[in-house]
Amino acid sequence: MKYFITLFLIGYSFLAQSQESKNKKTIATAEYSIEYPASWSENRTGIAEASFFFFSKLTNESDKFRENVNLVIQDLSDYELSLQEYAEISENQVKTLVADSQIQESKQYDNNGLKFHKIIYTGKQGVFDLKFEQYYWLINKKAYVLTFTCEESQFPIFKKEGEAILNSFRIL
Repeated sequence: MKYFITLFLIGYSFLAQSQESKNKKTIATAEYSIEYPASWSENRTGIAEASFFFFSKLTNESDKFRENVNLVIQDLSDYELSLQEYAEISENQVKTLVADSQIQESKQYDNNGLKFHKIIYTGKQGVFDLKFEQYYWLINKKAYVLTFTCEESQFPIFKKEGEAILNSFRIL
């Protein structure tokens, strides 16, 4: 009986992982990999100079904004910047370019030896009150800027899903 229960639990674990992977899609390039929910759409046409955009579905007929995640890779070969300096420049750009911006968090993290900077801020774009969660990495003279953008009122609903996408990002 104990043997059967162990086999059942192992089998159930594989089934759960299989179901979870069916609910996700992956982009893998020579530079990075990232997972996103299968229910979100993908756009890799280079709009706004982004490597990709992932868009959520609209939640109802009155919903006018699709939460999204995007990646911009910037060539920094002409600059000598630390991660802290890059974050400070980015914060100043937020204050200048995003109407009514409020920086809520700006902190450096270490993920298994790979440092990144996380910034969370709010602001207006057109008629939308938005909340942004952005991660910066500086690697091999490139800045990887990964951004989750959400209507501020919807952030508590999409936070877990958005951060799961952000946290699945791997630089190869």
